[in-house]
Amino acid sequence: MAVLLMLLLCGGVLPFLVHFQGACGQQAFKMEPQNVTVRAGATVLLKCEVLRVSGSVQWAKDGLLLGPHRSLPGHPRYTMFGDESRGQYHLQIEDARLEDDSPYECQVSRSKSSQPIISRTVWINVQIPPSEPYIEFDSDEPWLEGEQYTVTCVAPDGKPEADITVFRDGEMLKNARSFTVSGSEDKLLNTHAVVRVRARRADNGQALLCQVRAPALSRVLETTRVMNVYFPPQVPVIEGLFSGEVKAGVSLTLVCMSYGGNPLATLHWTKNGEVLSTTWEVDTSSQRASSTLRMAVKPEDNEAVLRCESVNAVSRSPLSVTRSLSVLFEPSEVVLRGSAEAIEGKEVSLCCYTTSSNPPVHIRWWLGFQELISNISTISKGKNGGMATMSNLTHTVSREENGLLLMCEAFNKGTRFSSVKSKTLSVYYPPQKVWLDAPPAGTPLRSGATIRLVCFSSGGNPTGHLTWFKNGKMVQGVSRHVQSERGVSREHLFTLQPSDNMATYSCNATNEARKILSADTKLHVQFPAVSVKIVVRETELRAGHTLNLLCQAGSSNPRANISWSIGSTSLVGIEQPPKKAEYGGVSVSSKLVLPLGSHHHGNRITCQAFSNLLSEGVNTFYTLNVLFPPEFSAEQPADVETTEDEAITLPIMVSANPDDISCAWTFHGQSVNKERDHRYHFLEGWALQIWNVSRRDAGLYTVECSNAEGNQSTKVKLDVQYAPSVRMKADPVWVNVGDTADLLCIADANPITHDMFSWKWMGDGNIEELGEESQDEATGLLTLYEVTRARAGPYQCTVDNGIAPPASVVGQLIVRFAPELQKGAQWRKVATRGDGSTNADVVCQAEGVPRVQFTWAKNRVPLDLTNPRYMERTVKQGSIHTSTLTVVNVSALLDYAVFTCTAHNSQGEDTLDIQLLSTSYPDPPSEVKVLGAGPDSVTLEWMPGFDGGLTQNFRVRYRWAESASYLYVDVFPPRATVYQVRGLKPSTSYTFSVNAINSMGESGYADNGAVLNVTTRDAVHVPSETQPEAPPNPPGVYVIPALVGGVLLLLNALGVFLFVRWRRGRSLTGRTDGSLEGKKSEHDGSMVSNSKGYESQDWTSTSARRTLLGPSSEPDSSGTSIYESYGGESCHYYYPAEVYRPALYSHPEATEDHSSRHGMNAISHEYEEVRDYRGVLGSALPPSAAQPNAAGQAAPGPAPPAAYHEGRWRGGSDLDPARAGYNSTAYRRRRDSDLPFELRGELV
Repeated sequence: MAVLLMLLLCGGVLPFLVHFQGACGQQAFKMEPQNVTVRAGATVLLKCEVLRVSGSVQWAKDGLLLGPHRSLPGHPRYTMFGDESRGQYHLQIEDARLEDDSPYECQVSRSKSSQPIISRTVWINVQIPPSEPYIEFDSDEPWLEGEQYTVTCVAPDGKPEADITVFRDGEMLKNARSFTVSGSEDKLLNTHAVVRVRARRADNGQALLCQVRAPALSRVLETTRVMNVYFPPQVPVIEGLFSGEVKAGVSLTLVCMSYGGNPLATLHWTKNGEVLSTTWEVDTSSQRASSTLRMAVKPEDNEAVLRCESVNAVSRSPLSVTRSLSVLFEPSEVVLRGSAEAIEGKEVSLCCYTTSSNPPVHIRWWLGFQELISNISTISKGKNGGMATMSNLTHTVSREENGLLLMCEAFNKGTRFSSVKSKTLSVYYPPQKVWLDAPPAGTPLRSGATIRLVCFSSGGNPTGHLTWFKNGKMVQGVSRHVQSERGVSREHLFTLQPSDNMATYSCNATNEARKILSADTKLHVQFPAVSVKIVVRETELRAGHTLNLLCQAGSSNPRANISWSIGSTSLVGIEQPPKKAEYGGVSVSSKLVLPLGSHHHGNRITCQAFSNLLSEGVNTFYTLNVLFPPEFSAEQPADVETTEDEAITLPIMVSANPDDISCAWTFHGQSVNKERDHRYHFLEGWALQIWNVSRRDAGLYTVECSNAEGNQSTKVKLDVQYAPSVRMKADPVWVNVGDTADLLCIADANPITHDMFSWKWMGDGNIEELGEESQDEATGLLTLYEVTRARAGPYQCTVDNGIAPPASVVGQLIVRFAPELQKGAQWRKVATRGDGSTNADVVCQAEGVPRVQFTWAKNRVPLDLTNPRYMERTVKQGSIHTSTLTVVNVSALLDYAVFTCTAHNSQGEDTLDIQLLSTSYPDPPSEVKVLGAGPDSVTLEWMPGFDGGLTQNFRVRYRWAESASYLYVDVFPPRATVYQVRGLKPSTSYTFSVNAINSMGESGYADNGAVLNVTTRDAVHVPSETQPEAPPNPPGVYVIPALVGGVLLLLNALGVFLFVRWRRGRSLTGRTDGSLEGKKSEHDGSMVSNSKGYESQDWTSTSARRTLLGPSSEPDSSGTSIYESYGGESCHYYYPAEVYRPALYSHPEATEDHSSRHGMNAISHEYEEVRDYRGVLGSALPPSAAQPNAAGQAAPGPAPPAAYHEGRWRGGSDLDPARAGYNSTAYRRRRDSDLPFELRGELV
């Protein structure tokens, strides 16, 4: 009653009672939402359209329903709109925000007429632009040239992750490594791009550029940061010395310049290893440092080596340039010895010699204007690399020489030096006056400046001899005397030294009169500290101890200031009280207390005494030799990666003082050595190398290093990466039809990479949408939604983490579905004799998973299978289950009934009513159609009907417009449902029809007697050579063969008649033994019949015999299987044989040549004798005869070959019950060769 009411409602009887769409059908989605990606602030639209909506439609966000009202109260930015009459429930979100980044579903609730439905889960991906980027350095200290530093560019709070590019000097840095960390809010990401930059001197003052791109950005974000790089200066150069030769007494000004460097260089002058100057100037605009050396060249400077050194805070060692001096100097004095007083006639012995000079001087003697010849003159090595010259003179004087000058002249062509020493043979008297040309008293002078003092003397005979004294000591190296009309003068040119401060310079004038006249002056000189030295009390320095240093500056005027520094870092010392010092100056000192660390080792501590008034300073340094135990570098790697079976080195970056270090490795608490494992090798520097690394080598390695000062240890983590292996988490995986299947495979791999899992369908055919693939760490997941039966089969999971080889595993997906029974016409009937002497097999075949169980009922009453009259057996092949109910000794009264087969499993059940009845002629075929047409052939296909309980064959009937009757063709192979009719005329219209035949009779024609009209194609003309025309045959040629053929035809008909009579008599006597008993073969699953056929002549009608023997009851000698009907619609019955004989030709409608079996005319048909029907069956058997695959569907390709058994050919459907989809008697085959001749229908 409820069903009737529902039909009335759905049929429109009460349409006014229905107010909603689709009230009578299952509601379904016409349109489901899709994943959407949108920028923040934009409008999002999720579409949902429902067919036959009868429930309440709501949207769910994060699993929470938003409400059924279209205004969606409580969600001001959310709106559900669309044409409700069309089932449109679209969700619109305005001003998209991060909180909208969630999963969404469109849900329709349950109604009285429909189950609830839920759409696929979709995501709104809201893209958030990142904030302003910034650049981080791993250190705020200046960079050192050649060192690597880590630069990190951060794009904060964006979604998805940003694309960051770092540029240096306009060039993109390609080795950037990006990663993300959580942002300030959930779902926001901070994108970090880390790049290692090696500092170059060209980078100093340049800016690093970071560009950030993101899908949510409309422009590129940029930020910069300037690099400060320390690098050593260039090799210094010396300017001002154009030649290696220089004259003594010259004020030499040399400039040492050092270009580049950051910071600019510190310059020092040394001469023969002795520090001359430690003052320098810097010019930041031209990036150079310069130091000027002013020195008065002295003879002592001959062969001296001048050196200029440059160094800055990052120099590994000072850079230097040297120059060697060759000083051309005059002798410091020329000495004339001997007495000039002489008595007439007496000899005067004089000796004239010079001090060292370069080059050596020559000496000549003069008396007045007469040159005297020296007897002895010698040259010997002198001071400062020069030569000394000495000459002796012995002369006998005379009166005439009184008053004349006796002179010794010393000269040098190289220096243009000339000096004369003379003695006058006269009366001596002392000078009258001596005075000085000097700076005014109290005038401040600067150390290093050149000053000239001149002493004048007048009167005397001889004139006075002038001598310079400093603080009472005679000054050496003063210039020669200068004579004038008024007297003699002598100057003193020298460079001021600190010792000149408050010094008294005096000039004495004397002659042979032995009276001394003198004049003096006092100088006031300002000078920097004359010396600086560092005093260290500690004999050994150790890290962690305190170092006490005392810097003592020598005398200076005015007072100097002391400063401390180590490298480029200034230190603060403790000033000590000043003390009075030599040269009238002040000595200052400073104390420095420095806690020592290992980083101080090898550094220089510099102490500088600087005068602000003079802008000059003097410095010295002390190199630290700090003892400390081993310390590992900050760059010591803590993690090392490698690939299995490779060689890997675990490096050690350790320093210590003393550097006599020994190290030991341990792993898992055990010592690492070659005795433990021959794969361990130790390299120089105690690095550990492991050959053929395996995954068991991964872990923490501890290395402990020690020296005389102590020990220290660190850990290195070894990460061994290896190729994957994989297994299915569950195999097989069971799922119901329409449910979601999850196939999981678990990998053992290192590293675990993104998207390393891939899935592949390994079954037959192709699948466009394999499923949703995802990954959770080492687990790969393939999700199949709404699984269908076609998705059952093998799936391959492949893992590839970038390390070869990839690994694969195949897992099976088994889809559970309710049983589906074969319900074609051939499955609904079973025919057999009802005389109690035969058994009947009622076959029910179902496809389903899991295993299908069968129950049987007879006329709706469950069968008691314990009854010996009923036997049931079930055969399973894949998902195909076949239940065969054998009814023993079938009785027409008891067993001709409707048997109901019910197939059921956990997924559901299906039923089929099968009628057991008496054998009869077959049902007509159906669905006749044309598969193809050629110029001389047409290929037909049809569906077989019920075979009447007997083996059925098929016959094709056709004709064309001009034909006088139908032509009939027996289909071969007998049970084929695809057949090609050959020998047709080109461009001709034919009508075709098909019927079925068994031993009981024939069916009507297919499709209620409908005919199929087909026109053959046009003939393709192939050019051939012209044949010579044969001469016409004489009339006698045709008459003789016709007579002979007529006689043979009559004899053949007579023989057939006599054989039929004899056969009929035998069949009547053997009828009682003709019960059918079948037995199933244990090897091929087919039924082999050993029964006798029904042999009564009453089974053959008069019309049937007339069809077999022709209208005149005489056999046709041609042996053809094509027959004519002259009555328009055939009323004959035809019983073809199961085993066909070759060379069956059509009814002769024209002259035919049967001399060759292969020669065929336009309307002839040929059955060739074959021994292997594989090629024929492959194209002739219907699709339903193909072997089902694992999914229960017919597999493409040729059908199984036929088998020849007991005088007849059997096809694949005879041998395999699972393939007998169109033949309900596949298990019960008769040997029709045992039937009477009338039933077999063989033509002789």
